[in-house]
Amino acid sequence: MSGTPEGPVHPEPAETHTAEPALTERHLARRAAELSDCRAAFRVAQLAMAVVDENGVVVLANDSFGTLLGSEPAALREQAAADLVDLASDGRTWHAYREVLGGRRSRFRCTRRLKHADGRSLWAEVTVAPVPDSRRVLLSIADISDRRELHARLRHLQMHDPVTRLPNRALFFERLSAALEAAAQDAAHAEPVVPSHESHESYESYGYGRTGRIGLCYLDLDGFKAVNDTLGHRVGDRLLAAVATRLTECADSDGYTRNGGHLVARLGGDEFAILVEDSTGTEQLADLARSVLDALQRPFDLGGQRLSVSASIGVVERAAPGTTATALMQAADTTLYWAKADGKARWTLFDPERNAHRMTRQALSSTLRPAVERGEFALEYQPLVDLTDGAVRGVEALVRWNHPQFGSLAPNRFIGIAEEDGSIVELGRWVLDTACRQARQWQKDHPRERPLFVSVNVAVRQVWDSDLVADVAGILAETGLAPHLLQLELTESAVMGSNGRPLQALQALSDMGVRIAIDDFGTGYSNLAYLSRLPVSVLKLDGSFVRGFQDEEHANPADELIVEALVHLAHRLGLTVTAECVETAGQASRLRRIGCDTGQGWLYSRAVAPDRIAELIGTEPLPV
Repeated sequence: MSGTPEGPVHPEPAETHTAEPALTERHLARRAAELSDCRAAFRVAQLAMAVVDENGVVVLANDSFGTLLGSEPAALREQAAADLVDLASDGRTWHAYREVLGGRRSRFRCTRRLKHADGRSLWAEVTVAPVPDSRRVLLSIADISDRRELHARLRHLQMHDPVTRLPNRALFFERLSAALEAAAQDAAHAEPVVPSHESHESYESYGYGRTGRIGLCYLDLDGFKAVNDTLGHRVGDRLLAAVATRLTECADSDGYTRNGGHLVARLGGDEFAILVEDSTGTEQLADLARSVLDALQRPFDLGGQRLSVSASIGVVERAAPGTTATALMQAADTTLYWAKADGKARWTLFDPERNAHRMTRQALSSTLRPAVERGEFALEYQPLVDLTDGAVRGVEALVRWNHPQFGSLAPNRFIGIAEEDGSIVELGRWVLDTACRQARQWQKDHPRERPLFVSVNVAVRQVWDSDLVADVAGILAETGLAPHLLQLELTESAVMGSNGRPLQALQALSDMGVRIAIDDFGTGYSNLAYLSRLPVSVLKLDGSFVRGFQDEEHANPADELIVEALVHLAHRLGLTVTAECVETAGQASRLRRIGCDTGQGWLYSRAVAPDRIAELIGTEPLPV
């Protein structure tokens, strides 16, 4: 047996103990060299850096950090890093910074505005990240002032109009949205307190920074297109720039202005807006609008060329919470339209009641055409009474719209809309057909009585946009109504200016045997020479003449002389005369004495349903 011991052979302990110290020394030397290199790189790095301990105190700062703030690196040690780079100025940044210091967050980055020791400001991007295997964090700060300046220049170009140098539409809506959002946030925390009256002194004496209200003057130049068309776009651009200067002066001189003045913007073309944040009421906006009108009415001297312009301004002022940029601009646009419609060169304040009427009108316009197909219209009839014996000679058909939302609507609520959008053609054809069928039905039901004629109003657009002659001929043939029992009423302004196709249509209808009446006579052209050339058989005197007969004790002799002259003239031309709006027996008596043929009004009857008219046929004459 050999003398070697049993079991595994282990290396000599002496060999192990002699190798380990040599390996550690090499490792430490390498780590020391690396650390020395890191410290050298830290000191000479172009990026400003600082090592911060777990309490937020600067342990070490490099030269670039000192240069960035205008201080020696050694002087930055033992200072709070948050104070040096403004990390405690807002709660969100401060919380994120504390999270990194406590090891609960890996890193965060923010942009801060810092102060150099010489007083100038600079923008810096600050990054805070943990140092590996340490409770310390590394603060690195990059100077991005040049980048910010370039971005600001590009944004200014993007957000400003090149012609007037004013903020453009994009910046205007950005500012408007921000103002409304700020007002909404304020309202969510506290109710705004407004002084009891709107004087500048009372507002400032209370010292309130916000009113929770917003105002807008929205304007465009009257006739600016003519300037561009006649003098060229170069002169037009110079005029726009001059207008922008005056608008800015008006906004800056507003006695209520705070915080750097109101925002004046060019929204496009010749449209401008003045945004008044934290407005103090409508009086402030009205004063501003007046000053703008006065400023723009002064002539402009553009290189020796004098130009005069005016502007139309829509003014809106309201509580900011609850409104939106879209709603505010819609109200301003509507109000600007009112200012132009009212005559231009003026300012108009938004009127909720007027706007509600406009919205109703739009609702009616959008539903008018399908309403004919849905059968929402109905006819009522008002008697036309013979002033000599009180007998009902005819009826005027008056259309009513049984609207599902707004109830029964008289013709003055929707006929104008129908004429504008062209639906009057379809509606007028329905009225004509329905009225003729009803007149023929009364004739059938009362064959022994004198038949009533039916009078139907016709819009001039029906003559232009449809073949009225063919429509009338077809309806008369289909219903069996005799042509002389149909009377078509056209307004004086439509008939008196007739020529070409309308005149030919009227002549063809007259030749057919249909009677033509001029409605509201005396309110339009009153060109009597036309009466001898037009195929007219009836004049309907406007109610304004008849209303002059109401006060019998203090009657104006001139009213009676005018009516008497018109009746006499009509009779000499072979025409009959109908007086509208007869409401008293005294009026009827005087009209009969003058020689008027028929009367129509509440004295006899309001417009009623067809069955009520049937009851009048063959009964005792109405009182005259």
